[in-house]
Amino acid sequence: MGFDPASYQGAAVAAAAPAEPAAAGSGAMKVQTMSGVTVMHAADWKEQFPDQYESFMMTKESSEAEDYLEIYPMLRGLYEGYGFAKDYKAARGHYYDVQDIEATGRPHPLANCWTCKTPDFTNMVNEEGISAYQKDWTEVQAQITEGISCYTCHANTPGPITVTHTYWIDAVGDDFDRIAPANLACGQCHNEYYFAPDTKATTIAHNSLESMAPETMLAFFNDGANFPNGEPFADWTNPRTGVRQIKVQHPEFETFLGAGSPHAGTFTCADCHMPTATAADGTTYHSHNLISPLDNQELLDNSCSLCHADLRSEVKALQQKVETRTYEVGYELEYLTELLAQAVESGAYTDEQLARIRQLARDSQFYWDFVFVENAEGAHNPALTYDCLDRADALCAEATGLLLALTR
Repeated sequence: MGFDPASYQGAAVAAAAPAEPAAAGSGAMKVQTMSGVTVMHAADWKEQFPDQYESFMMTKESSEAEDYLEIYPMLRGLYEGYGFAKDYKAARGHYYDVQDIEATGRPHPLANCWTCKTPDFTNMVNEEGISAYQKDWTEVQAQITEGISCYTCHANTPGPITVTHTYWIDAVGDDFDRIAPANLACGQCHNEYYFAPDTKATTIAHNSLESMAPETMLAFFNDGANFPNGEPFADWTNPRTGVRQIKVQHPEFETFLGAGSPHAGTFTCADCHMPTATAADGTTYHSHNLISPLDNQELLDNSCSLCHADLRSEVKALQQKVETRTYEVGYELEYLTELLAQAVESGAYTDEQLARIRQLARDSQFYWDFVFVENAEGAHNPALTYDCLDRADALCAEATGLLLALTR
């Protein structure tokens, strides 16, 4: 699913050009659909690629699952009426993908919740089409054998990168060959997505690098002409405020390659998160134990140190600043949410009187959530991160001011 940003009726589109991605001239392949293939799982490649397999299994070491609802107490109010208010754990190693979705307290009636968790479902969509998204979740569960693994990024051809999520091929459109294979591979899961209201298919609110700016995606969601019911998109409606909310999902790709990114033109996801390792026979390979670049001393010493005297300290300071601002704006949103809920519950105001306030609250939470759910805590793109928090803060303040003026 895509759109033409130029067709928007006065809506803001990309305010600045996205970063020119590293390694233009992709070389990545696109999955062949309806081809009758069966997924070859990680264990099938163990003997041929023992080092990659062993490093992939090391993702089990990333086992901690922090409870966001305890760490960020405002979330229960901001996500009220949606599954994330019931259970919200931090992401951990890919080894736990299937375990975590099976254990979550969030309801998942349809199979589309399996989208980025297992190649078994990815291949099901590729073989059966988008009707697979509407299958019963438990029906598909019986056919799942493992989480993200070799097929996800290589299909059944180890070595070359193959993008196996067809919605992601649509999401980058004609820019496919401008994007480094590693960024395409990681981006097909680490992105902002939504489920289409009619088909329930996993869908992206952009179709090019230019159209993936947060403000452009928000304009897309806010334009009812893009959706079959003619209404702006919403993941859910807050039961107390009546705000039709958007739940942003881990937009690492859009953040890292977005406007203002300091490293998108130099590094790829693999450069920073898949260290080069040396096998027993002296050959080198990319480790498939995905780690923070701050845990890769060789990278820090040989690459990062060329520009950063102490990258660990720099990133720690940046993330602390972003975290502090995220809490501040989050509590401002919580205050707005409670004020609005009280106004609604009073029955003293019409929907027309509250419409502008609800729109501002919706847009503010979108920009805040875009930062909150992005796993780098600002490190991927400080400029874009601060811009989103500034927008969220300003929209929230405007909504709060209008509401106080209305209710005093």
